[in-house]
Amino acid sequence: MKKFLLKHIIEFIKTNNSNITEMQLEEVEYGLESIYLTITKMIIIFSLAAGLHILKEVIILTIFYNIIRSTAFGLHATKSIYCLITSLIMFIGGVYICNYINFTFTTKAIICLICLICIFKYAPADTYKRPIIKAKKRKRYKIISFISASIFTILILLYNNNILSNYLLVGMIYSVIMIHPLVYKIFKLPYANYKNYNLGLSN
Repeated sequence: MKKFLLKHIIEFIKTNNSNITEMQLEEVEYGLESIYLTITKMIIIFSLAAGLHILKEVIILTIFYNIIRSTAFGLHATKSIYCLITSLIMFIGGVYICNYINFTFTTKAIICLICLICIFKYAPADTYKRPIIKAKKRKRYKIISFISASIFTILILLYNNNILSNYLLVGMIYSVIMIHPLVYKIFKLPYANYKNYNLGLSN
């Protein structure tokens, strides 16, 4: 189904845009594939969450995670089934962590500090399919990610006794896990892929 849809959309784009390059087509295809996989994955996750009566909580955790993820980026599973399994564990399991584990103020403060350091050091983290070649883009994404994480930290510590504080914390932890080079190494995925490209394109 996925290949059928992508093939016809790409053919339509090629037919109606004669000036489009192969590289641009690859970028479009990658984007469309990501959208398709995200939608199908979310349908499955949200359906299961609804069955477990935790749909609202899963949506909240997903939103908080993706706020930082959208600029910090990070690794992607090599197969869609791996991505689905990981996402189910993260978001379904994450809700129960948020609801049933009590983090002390000190624990939250330490975790937030570690997350801020990691985001400052490692964000944005690219993939071999989508390297962030330009240095200006990397710097911009780093700044935005750090600002987002700083706002998260303020809210987490300010509303320490509120359950939303746990959702913000877990969402930020997940974002940091996805950009950490150790996690890339564990999954045997290449890190800092932009370094493989011509340095003349980095400005």
